[in-house]
Amino acid sequence: MKVLVTGTEGYLGSLLAPELLRAGHDVIGVDTGYYKYGWLYRGTDRTALTLDKDLRHLTADDFAGVDAVVHMAELSNDPLGALAPDVTYKVNHHGSVRLANLAKAAGVERFIYMSSCSVYGVATGQDVTETSEVNPQTPYAECKVLVERDVMPMADDTFSPTFLRNATAYGASPRMRFDIVLNNLSGVAWTAGEIAMTSDGTPWRPLIHGLDIAKAIKCVLDAPRDAVHNQVFNVGDSSQNYRVKEIADTVASVFTGCKLTFGDNGGDNRSYRVNFDKIHSGLPGFSCDWNALRGAQQLHGVFSKIDLDEATFTGRGHTRLKQLQYLIATKQLDADLFWTY
Repeated sequence: MKVLVTGTEGYLGSLLAPELLRAGHDVIGVDTGYYKYGWLYRGTDRTALTLDKDLRHLTADDFAGVDAVVHMAELSNDPLGALAPDVTYKVNHHGSVRLANLAKAAGVERFIYMSSCSVYGVATGQDVTETSEVNPQTPYAECKVLVERDVMPMADDTFSPTFLRNATAYGASPRMRFDIVLNNLSGVAWTAGEIAMTSDGTPWRPLIHGLDIAKAIKCVLDAPRDAVHNQVFNVGDSSQNYRVKEIADTVASVFTGCKLTFGDNGGDNRSYRVNFDKIHSGLPGFSCDWNALRGAQQLHGVFSKIDLDEATFTGRGHTRLKQLQYLIATKQLDADLFWTY
């Protein structure tokens, strides 16, 4: 299958593209290159041919002969969305819907959209399912809801979208991110020897390793069309709903000698437990191979091998917000986050 993957130079894309190549797919990448600075380690024996192109500049010609699109390239995470909410809507909402329309017009049969469990925002009571009411708290999450809303009606006999609401990702990647919870706590534990939580750690977060997200995508591509056509799947495992405190405790157990303290209830009110039964029963071949403990152990091994230092951990190369702030401040990006040269 010829697969076009947007965001192949990102945290998840740099894990996904090699896995698809190993599975025998012909992979074309698209990436605007915001995070070229952020290689943490070599990490893979193969990379996909990648077009250096903003997704907003893609044309019908870019989809010639493509059987499936995996759309991962958006402005990622809530702090970044708060930095430039107007641009977030232009890229994440309007840009993604435009991409889907281009793909459909070009005859692409399958379209896999990387949504997020952050669409649930604040949820109390029973674990949320794919049919639960969404409650997005940020521009980033709101855009995920809007893309799902606008792309679902495009589904027909020739165009089959699937929406993957991923749990919060973790784990090692050549294009590492340290601005997500388990990765961040692991980096703090390694470089500072102390995790000083500003919150009490009571909010719930579902977690999933980046390689398990890649596995879910491979399973969707391999699945019978009827099994995934216009379907929403929460991507994760119900056993991997953790309180933030549990994540910190797990990290501290791996990074031995690390001091762990907690504060009062912080300002981030997002808390949700997610039910993942549908993907395990309805997507052939999917199961999670990783959990938080194994992920923390993996990170400890990587940090040991590369001798991770504080400057690398806290630098702009592995934190999305810092890198974009740098590119804007140095006028390499304009107000709409287009390259200026």
